[in-house]
Amino acid sequence: MIDFRPPPPLLYEPLLETALREDLGRAGDVTTQAVVPVDAAAVARLVAREEGRVAGLEIVCRAFTLLDPRVQIEYRAGDGDDVAAATVLAVVSGPARPILSAERVALNLLGRLCGIATQTRRVVALVAGTGATIADTRKTTPGLRALEKYAVRVGGGRNHRFGLDDAVLIKDNHAAVAGSVGEAVRRAKAAVGHLVKVEVEVTSPAQVQEALDAGAEVILLDNMSPEQMREAVALAAGRAILEASGGITPDNVAQVAATGVDVLSLGWLTHSVPALDVALDVVVG
Repeated sequence: MIDFRPPPPLLYEPLLETALREDLGRAGDVTTQAVVPVDAAAVARLVAREEGRVAGLEIVCRAFTLLDPRVQIEYRAGDGDDVAAATVLAVVSGPARPILSAERVALNLLGRLCGIATQTRRVVALVAGTGATIADTRKTTPGLRALEKYAVRVGGGRNHRFGLDDAVLIKDNHAAVAGSVGEAVRRAKAAVGHLVKVEVEVTSPAQVQEALDAGAEVILLDNMSPEQMREAVALAAGRAILEASGGITPDNVAQVAATGVDVLSLGWLTHSVPALDVALDVVVG
């Protein structure tokens, strides 16, 4: 079952406030102030212009109420819903000025999050039946990590580590400084507590064996060929979780999953997916 619980407001309201300040600048929305009377009211529909999965709807609608708490939101869809093109996601009503001024911030973020959830759903479907799990990476938009990783969960994927402080992942440069993959793993296991798993990145079956001998619990197979991945699966024989990463996209994800690895981590999910086309259409002014 997918966990649709969004991040707490503490994590996203400052992001919305920053985005609104960026857009409003020093003088505010001069166009709206010039054209729209201060007492004007409006009703507008948030619409998905193409098919996709909804993510972050209530989060982004907070942009409207941050500008004016009198704005009312009537939700017609929820996170995790798969909607057709032209579906009304929410109806926004109240003072016209804040609705128009928050429009771009809300649409930018909603399109981004729905796009991530939609493409994650697609990738998860492509590996169905293989037993492999789809995960994200730290290749996220600066400042938006919590929300983008939430969108991955809404799409049916799993989250990799959120930052440098919540897991040990020894990369190639760490191993280079330590002298070898095995030495880096041994140092990490000696330094962290018994509840912390140690993951290490490797680039060859020989390094897989080195990591296994050093006691790594998770081994990241970086940019390996399918043949090398299958060899790694045979070497590990269930003694470590195997994660494939590097250059994985919808075009090759099924081939990678078929090698028998446990996890496929895709930076593509958060750095290259297209935004879903969403719009705000005023219907009453």
